[in-house]
Amino acid sequence: MQNALFFIDRISSWVGQAFSWLIVAMTFLISWEVFARYALNHPNPWAFDLMIMMYGAAFMMAGAYTLAKNGHVRGDVLYSFFPPRLQAGLDLLLYIVFFIPGVVALAWAGYSYAAESLAINEHSTLTANGPPLYPFKMVIPVSGVLLLMQGVVEIVRCVMCLRSGAWPPREADVEEVDVEKLKEMVHADGPGERR
Repeated sequence: MQNALFFIDRISSWVGQAFSWLIVAMTFLISWEVFARYALNHPNPWAFDLMIMMYGAAFMMAGAYTLAKNGHVRGDVLYSFFPPRLQAGLDLLLYIVFFIPGVVALAWAGYSYAAESLAINEHSTLTANGPPLYPFKMVIPVSGVLLLMQGVVEIVRCVMCLRSGAWPPREADVEEVDVEKLKEMVHADGPGERR
């Protein structure tokens, strides 16, 4: 069972990491556009549309990755003080009542928007020769399906926690390191400290 959960986690992670490269491409695009606008006095009218689409695609496709890494922000300050079974019960309730219906609606509506956009060969109207919108709109149902798959994995994790009383393990990933942990990792002394 754990291998199946890790498999979906790996899919979500791979897609999120692949789409994160759009941020690098977008940085180069913005830099080129600033150079073209101010140094060459020749701005590209489609650049703004493309930047919005790239950022939107990166944001949408990172949702399942963030859920797989348990990285979404929780609004409840008390949640971290609850025992694991209570956390799992609350998470399970919220996944079933809010998450699943919302993500199914996202995938369903996104599919409709993408199909309609493809059928009419929709292009951006922000500029005269705007880029096509249908590739960007196809990201919506794909991200919805990925989120739904990862949501099912999280529901299974909640059930496992309710049964065992402990959260099942997740695959390791890069995490932020605070200064104290970094000092411990490299065995560095702070200023004026001796061991």
